[in-house]
Amino acid sequence: MVNFVTVLKSLVQTLMKFNGIKPKKVEIEPGTVMNFWVPAKSKNEEEETQKPNVVLVHPFGLDGILNWTFQVLALKSRYSVYVPDLLFFGDSATAAGKRSPEFQAECLATGLRKLGVEKCVVVGLSYGGMIGFQMAKMYPDLVAAMVVSGSVEALTESISRRSLEKLGFRRWSEVLMPTTVEGLKDMFRVGTYWFPSWIPNWIFEDYLEVMFSHRKEREELLEALAVRDEDFTPYHYHQRIYLLWGDSDKIFDLEVAHNLKEQLGEKAKLECIKEAGHLSQLERPFAFNAHLKQILVSLTA
Repeated sequence: MVNFVTVLKSLVQTLMKFNGIKPKKVEIEPGTVMNFWVPAKSKNEEEETQKPNVVLVHPFGLDGILNWTFQVLALKSRYSVYVPDLLFFGDSATAAGKRSPEFQAECLATGLRKLGVEKCVVVGLSYGGMIGFQMAKMYPDLVAAMVVSGSVEALTESISRRSLEKLGFRRWSEVLMPTTVEGLKDMFRVGTYWFPSWIPNWIFEDYLEVMFSHRKEREELLEALAVRDEDFTPYHYHQRIYLLWGDSDKIFDLEVAHNLKEQLGEKAKLECIKEAGHLSQLERPFAFNAHLKQILVSLTA
C-alpha cells in the first residue's frame, strides 16, 4: 500500500525542483554527510550571488524541506535560500559518535562554506534555533543575524522542568519521539494552537512509519541538549536577533520568549503571531511569512 507521507514528500521535493531548489549532499568529513536544499544554478548566476543568503534550520519531527516548504516558496525570489537536513534527519547522517548541538553547528557551518556561503541570516525553529544560537556563537563571521522561533539559547534543567510539567510529560523524548498514533497526535496537539480532530489514523500511521528513522541517535541528540543550570552562562551575541513567536506556543510560551529577549539584551526584538502555536510556520504560514519578510528586509538592508 502506498504511504501517504512518502507521496507527500515526493510531491514537495518535485515542487522545490520546479521552483529552482535542488538537493545537494555535502561531505563534511569522512563518514559525515549533510543534505542541503540549495538554489539551482540560474541563467544569471551573478544576480543569484548578489542575493542575501537565508538558512532555514528545522526542528525535531520534520526534515528541512517539509518543515519550510511555505517559507522557501515565499522567499526564493528575493533570497538565496538554503535548507539543511540536520544530522539524523532527512538524508543527513554521521558515523561519528558526536551528538552535541556544537557538533551539529560545526557540520552546518562547514557545509554552508563548502557551498560557497560566506555570510547568512539563520532562521531557526525550536531545535533549529538552538543550533542557530550555537552557530552564531561559534562562527560570528558566518552568521550575520538570526531569526529565532519557539526556541531557547540552551535547554537548561529549569526550562525543561517547567515546560515538561506544563505539558504533562516526563522527558522530551516522550513529546518528540512518539511510538503510537495517540503519541503522535499529542505531539501535534502540543505543537499547534488548534489541531483538527478529523485527520484519519492511517495518516498518523504512515507518518510514524516514515518520519522517525534513527530513533536511537535522535534520542541521543535530545540527551545532548540537556544543560545544568549552573553550567549555563548567557552569551553576548554581536548579531541582531529577532524572536518570532506564536502567541499560544505551549512548548516555550511567551514567558520564555520575554525571558529570552531580556537575556539577549538590546539587540533582540520580539514579534508575536496571533492564534499560533509552536509550529506557527506551518499552522499560520501567511502570517509567519509576512512577519519574516519584514524582518529579513530590516536585517539585510
